[in-house]
Amino acid sequence: MPQKKVSLVVGLGNPGKTYAATRHNFGFMVLDKVADSFSIPLGKKKFNAMMGRGFIENVDVILAKPMAFMNRSGGPVHKITQYFNISCKDILVVHDDIDLAFGTLRIKQKGGSGGHNGIESLIESLGSNDFSRLRIGIGHGIGSSEKDIDVANYVLSKFSYNEKKNLDQIITKAQDAIITILCKGIKYTMNCFNNKKIMFDTNLMNS
Repeated sequence: MPQKKVSLVVGLGNPGKTYAATRHNFGFMVLDKVADSFSIPLGKKKFNAMMGRGFIENVDVILAKPMAFMNRSGGPVHKITQYFNISCKDILVVHDDIDLAFGTLRIKQKGGSGGHNGIESLIESLGSNDFSRLRIGIGHGIGSSEKDIDVANYVLSKFSYNEKKNLDQIITKAQDAIITILCKGIKYTMNCFNNKKIMFDTNLMNS
């Protein structure tokens, strides 16, 4: 009897309270939202990842947050794919992207790491770059002062006061993109979400 197909949605981030609300943990934040919305508990730790399995609409899904640090995320994900016999084409990875403006969503079907250590680890561990990504812009902060900021410090820093006011809107939009990918496919979702700017409440941004 053939095994039932299951999709894997991975949120990237760093474990621990120190990193909980940092820019690099956007993937964790979005996955927590999805888990809550669809009543999929993420309380089970297996393969060094917090995992839960359930249904998003009618799609059988495993949600996973690797508990290795960002640059070692690939190991736990590889173990999950082996255990559940999940193809790279059935993996969606949600992560922050410093090269996109804050709040911008960009869906990518496959490709290189773009300098993201978590994606680089996944490519190395899986032996393939043929997995989908939902990239969430965090901006890069460069040019915001006379001296360019240190990228490593920036991604591990907390969101600004004004950014925090719009996090819920961004996370909800990212969840919508995940649902659409799972239910209608990657290409359809790319047409719906790529290059579509989220209209922030300017009153929130300026207050």
